[in-house]
Amino acid sequence: MIRQLVPTQVDPKTAGRDFWSRNHELRRRRHEELRPDDPLDPDDVVEKYMKTPNPFDLQHYYEISRDGVMLSWFHGESVAPANPEYETNKHLLWADAYVRIEERRKGIATGWLPVIARIMDERGSTVVGMNTEQASGHGFLTWLGGKPKMTDVESRLRLSEVDWPMMQRWNEEGARRSPQTRLEIYDGPLPEAMLPEFAAQRTALLNTMPFEDLDIGDIVITPEKIRHYYEVSALTGEVPHEVLTRESDGSISGMTDVSWYPYRHTMLAQQFTGVRPETRGRGLGKWIKAAMLLHLRDLYPDAEWIVTENAGSNAPMLKINRTMGFKPYRTAVEYQTTREQLESRIRSI
Repeated sequence: MIRQLVPTQVDPKTAGRDFWSRNHELRRRRHEELRPDDPLDPDDVVEKYMKTPNPFDLQHYYEISRDGVMLSWFHGESVAPANPEYETNKHLLWADAYVRIEERRKGIATGWLPVIARIMDERGSTVVGMNTEQASGHGFLTWLGGKPKMTDVESRLRLSEVDWPMMQRWNEEGARRSPQTRLEIYDGPLPEAMLPEFAAQRTALLNTMPFEDLDIGDIVITPEKIRHYYEVSALTGEVPHEVLTRESDGSISGMTDVSWYPYRHTMLAQQFTGVRPETRGRGLGKWIKAAMLLHLRDLYPDAEWIVTENAGSNAPMLKINRTMGFKPYRTAVEYQTTREQLESRIRSI
């Protein structure tokens, strides 16, 4: 019976309501299993996101369904030729799959392997990466031949437990230790004139992040990419917030950003924080994170949590977060395997 189940490619732009009904039903099942305490992304937000063209990344969507019920969902992502990261990332495919609980251990997950292989061949990819936080996922990816490459630690801070006097001290000490440095706060999209400078500095800072043993190419942010992000944010209701510091010569030395979503109004998402290496040691990281938290407390009084993720090896940022009160919530591992290893597993099925 399982061998009769055929993966079907999905184009969100032309998919009918029957597809979306199947998709949202399985998405709710997945959410109930993996994220029961978190808000669920609304159906219309998911549809808008999936239907919006992305010139920088190629999306590969597939489903396995039977009698109008989606049994499994697959999503792959690869870099598009228009992306300035293409040359150093074109060998990579990132993949994610989910099988509903009652259909597991029937060979459905292994049915995705030929699909992954075909996408890799079409895109010229030689390495596929997958992420898991479940014991069953670790077992499957190890069987597949995947090697653990990076640990992702999700941490959460309950805002009612924040030491607000300490945050105020960090804010004041940051300004005192760097009197020639200016702090700037932006709610919503950055001014258009700032985008070239901001994109260049964000690119530099993102490429200082630790990725442990993960095979990953250059990260390149451009004004065009930022505009696309703002376009999608406007469609889905996301509101970005940015705090940055400028040195006496006007150059950006540090930045941190947080997102607020109307459908997750009690949960703020801490995104990237970075400080230029040559300006470290003056408390800029603590300053911008404290300033952001103080700002958001006033802006979103009903917010209860702030959530962030860090590589397990990012000791400096983890230290700041732990001092702020962030506590580990869940840990995931990024695995990668080669096209050759994937082929050997397909032959053994």
